[in-house]
Formats: sequence, structure tokens, C-alpha cells
Amino acid sequence: MKFLGLFFFLTSICFGQIDTTFNKKKDIDKLFLINDSLRINLYKIYTLQKDTTYVDTSLTIKSEYKYNLLRKDIFGLLPFANEGHTYNSLDFALSNKNAMPNFGFKAKHFNYLEATDIKYYNVPTPLTDLYFKTVMEQGQALDAFLTVNTKPNLNFSIAYRGLRSLGKYVNNLTSSGNFRFTSSYYTIDKRYFLNAHFTGQDISNQENGGIVNLQEFETSEDPFNERERIKVYFTDATSLLKGNRFFIDHSFKLNKENPNSLVFTHQFNQEYKFFEFTQPTVNERFGDTYTNKISNKTRYNHLYNKFGVAYKTKSYGDLEFFIDDNNYNYYYNSVVYDINGNITVPNSVSDRINMIGGNYTYLINRINVRLHTSQSITDQSISNIEASANYKLNDDYNFQFKYQKLNSLPNLNFTLYQSGYIDYNWFNNFKNEKLNQFEFSAQTKWLNVSATYKVLNDYLFFDNQTNDITELTVKPIQYDKTINYLSVKANKEIKFWKLALDNTILYQSVEQSDDIVNVPQIVTRNTLYFTDYVFKKAMLLQTGVTFQYFSKYYANDYNPLIGEFYVQNETKIGGFPMFDFFINARVRQARIFLKAEHFNSAWTGYDFYSAPNYPYRDFIVRFGLVWNFFR
Repeated sequence: MKFLGLFFFLTSICFGQIDTTFNKKKDIDKLFLINDSLRINLYKIYTLQKDTTYVDTSLTIKSEYKYNLLRKDIFGLLPFANEGHTYNSLDFALSNKNAMPNFGFKAKHFNYLEATDIKYYNVPTPLTDLYFKTVMEQGQALDAFLTVNTKPNLNFSIAYRGLRSLGKYVNNLTSSGNFRFTSSYYTIDKRYFLNAHFTGQDISNQENGGIVNLQEFETSEDPFNERERIKVYFTDATSLLKGNRFFIDHSFKLNKENPNSLVFTHQFNQEYKFFEFTQPTVNERFGDTYTNKISNKTRYNHLYNKFGVAYKTKSYGDLEFFIDDNNYNYYYNSVVYDINGNITVPNSVSDRINMIGGNYTYLINRINVRLHTSQSITDQSISNIEASANYKLNDDYNFQFKYQKLNSLPNLNFTLYQSGYIDYNWFNNFKNEKLNQFEFSAQTKWLNVSATYKVLNDYLFFDNQTNDITELTVKPIQYDKTINYLSVKANKEIKFWKLALDNTILYQSVEQSDDIVNVPQIVTRNTLYFTDYVFKKAMLLQTGVTFQYFSKYYANDYNPLIGEFYVQNETKIGGFPMFDFFINARVRQARIFLKAEHFNSAWTGYDFYSAPNYPYRDFIVRFGLVWNFFR
């Protein structure tokens, strides 16, 4: 009851503090309402690819799906027990590859904002966005954002996302911070455009390695219904991912009058990051050690420059040629010797890669075609070909096709890793990974459907050599056979009166000689909800129940030492229902959220896991809000 009291208390605050007279500002006169959704078309948000959206203060079922730490719909991702830890991937189509080698440690990057994740803004008046949500014991999640145009052509934004959550289990604290600062500028004659940002990010997790005795969790009898009583593998291990990035993207148009003109472009990216795993007391689960305490630190420096020249035309599309310079250094402060004194594992992998390529974009009537090709001109044999076509018949029908052929270098932690644990030291020379990928999507008023087909060759993955969940000797492996992957996802919302049923279902199939890419065959999410105005139409209320389910499968397990998921074929998880009950409300630009998560957990059995020895979340009630201010 105290949560409901706070829910309506926050509502009353909104009634008292939100100014309903927007017409006091001349710029806000251009607000418009569409289907009870307040969309402010002057407050623009855009990406590096110039995809533009607007500030949206509406309350829809999509608002409910995006109300989480990542601020996006996480269908296909299965969160761990504590907020901000990591996610197991149910949808293999979500995994993306680049031609260039990445840092690796992918399990720690879900909450890490890459350069392509940063948004830029153009607003007529200062805009503030506040996100708040309670967590799992002692802490909170907060994302605070402010943007302002000091001039019509000059914008600044500053934001910070902070999280601290103790968690229900021993040694499960999460603490993270994501600082962002952006600036956008263009000249009055619109010949020169600049987008720049700085990010400083740190993601820290206490790592308990999962629970030791699954029976303690699955019976959940006293005292083990208090989760801190359940024994875990590690009580003093911690991982930390930290990084800083400076980024600039700018262009200059040669002729300000003629729409057919040369445009010179330049992109700069300088990033430093490291991943650290510390464990004052060694644990036999990872095998023998060199020292009596573990302090692994992997460092990474990356310097990237891209220079291009484009010819933009009014009638024939835009053609661009570019050359880029990718310089990286992935390193440790030590080397590993064998018993004869020979170096078996060096301290660094450094390289410089240059690529040339081109882009072509053509928009004719309702068809938008994009082509991209790039090829290395240095010793590394890497390449990328992408083609996409989008056809928008009208507001009800939109069709898209994409194709990608990729020849990419392995992520750097596949090539080199050092640790105080003897078995976790390697230096490999793997082949390039090859990918052919086809994607098709159709958005219609009857059904939204998308399909992905991947052909993988020389696929890299992590595997436990002992095939024992209690002893982990995880190493990188390259699969020498072909893997074929197919997924089909469909979405349909059915509305009747003030009720709606939103359905999303994913089907996946894999053809392979060995069990390497393991996925659930079926993943589904179904939400039945009610929407109506209350309090003389001063509040929009939304309440309902969400059902989620995925079929049993050999899910990848999580290894905190290397910050990666690894393939296992001994333990299946899944096949358990997840029900959430929610009550959401909107008062002007404030949206308030109250949710009873996994409220069926005690009724349907304690066999719910996010990974083979990591339990999913117990029943918990959480609340918070998203509040926009327009000054």
C-alpha cells in the first residue's frame, strides 16, 4: 500500500507543479496532439546518420517497454537479478559485428554508450529530461539530461546516468555512471556542420559467480527465501569497465548556392578504456594461479580518423568516397613466460588499419536506396559491403530490405588475454570471421513482421573446456563449419474499446553440425492493458499485465573473469512464465510508473534463471517517473 500511496502522491505533485499554460512561450505554440500523444516537433533529436525524431511525452505501451535502465525496448534480452549487471541474449539477431576488431568483453557493454548511441539536439527552449526508478535494495537509478540552444545554430547538452543497487544476493552490488556532453553547430549559410561529444563512463559490478547449490534456490525454504543466505561462489570479486571518448564529426560544403556541390567530411574518435577484474582471495573454480590474489587489467587505446569527399546532387543522389585510419593498442603491463624462459603470451596487440570505401544514397519518390562498400588497403584482409532499400507506400505501409557481407577481424580479447589464473592466458592467431546477412521487414496496418537470415563462417565463441559448471576453463574457439541462422519476428496490437492486446513473438532456427549457436525456439511477450482518462481528463491512466516466456534451451553461461558469455550444453533454462502488473499515468509531461515485476514467482516454482546458475528476478515492486520540462 505504501507504493500506491507514493504513486498518487507523485501524481498530486504533478498536478500542482506542471504549468498548463504552454502558450506563455511563443515557440511552444507549435505543439500538436496526435492520438493523445504529445509530440513536440520543434524539439529535434537526431543521430550521426541524420535520422531525426522528436521529443515524445506520450504514454503508450512503448513507453512501458522503454522504462528501464537502457531506455529502450529490451525484448530479446534477459536481465540478471540485479539492475545494471548484464543481460543474456535470447535474440541472436541482435548481435552485430564490425569489420574492425573491437575491445571485447561484450557482457559488460550493455550499459556502455558507443559513439553511434549518442544523440544530438536542436531545441527552441531549454529541455530537461529526468528519469528515476527504484532498484533492488538500497539505491536508485537516475538519468538527468539538459539541452539548450544558446543560438539557433548552436546547441549544448549535458547528461548523467547514475545507478547504485545493492541487490538481493551476496556480493552483487552494481554501481555505474555514464556522463555525456554534446555540442552541435552549423553556420548560418549551412555550409559547415559540426557534431561533437565527450563521454566518461564507468560500470562496476561485484561478481559472485552465481549460486553454488541450486537446490537452495529452487526450494526457497527458510532461511533460503532470504537470498543473502544462499551460498555464492565469490564473496570479494569485482569487475570494472571504464572509458573516456572524444568524438568529432563535421563537414563543409564547397558551394553554398548550388545544390550540386562537393562536400568535405572528417570524423575523429579518440577513446581509452580498460576492463579490470580483481579478487583478493583466489578461487579454485578458475583453476591454479600464479599469485595469491588476482588483479587483471586490460587496457585499450583507439585513435580513428576518417576523411571523405562527397558530391551531393539534387536529382541523382549523394556519392561519397572516403579513406580512414584506424590505430589501436590493446595491452598489459607484463608478459607470460614458459618454463624455458620463452615468451608465450606477449603484452600487447597493436595495429594500424587503413580502409578505402564509398557510400551512395538515393531518394526517389518513396524509395530510399543506400549502398556502402569498404576494403582494407593495408595487410589485413577485411571488407564490408552493405545495401539497403526502403519503400514507404504511405503512413500504413513501409517495407525494408538489407544485405550485408562482412569479412571481419576477431575481437581483441579473442586474440590476447592475460590473467593471474594460469589457464586464462592465451595468444591466438584466428582467421577472419565471415558473415552474410539478409534482413527484411514490413510495417503494415495489419501486421509488423521482420526476418533475419545469417550465414556464419569461421565463427568465434568462448567455450568451457571442462564441460563442468563448477570448474570453468573458458577459452576462445573458432568453429570451422558453417552456421545458418533464421529468425522471424511478428508484432500486432489489437484494440477494442479502451482495451488493447499487444503481441510480439519471435521464432528462431539454427542449422549447424555442433551446438554452437544456442537460441530458444520461441520468445514471446503479450500485454493486455486498459487506457482511459481520469480526474476529469486531467490524467491519462494505463494499467495491465505483461506475460513473457521463452522455450527451454542451452543458454550461454556468464564468466565474470573475462566479462563474456560462453557456450555450454549441459544445463537448460527457460520454460517459465513471467508476469508483470503495471499502473502508469501521465499528467502533462510527467509519466509515472508503478510495476509489480514477476509477481507469479512464488506460485509457478523457483526454476527461473537468467543463466544456468544465475537466478532471474524474484517478485519485486518498483516505481519511478520520467519528467520533461520545457522552459
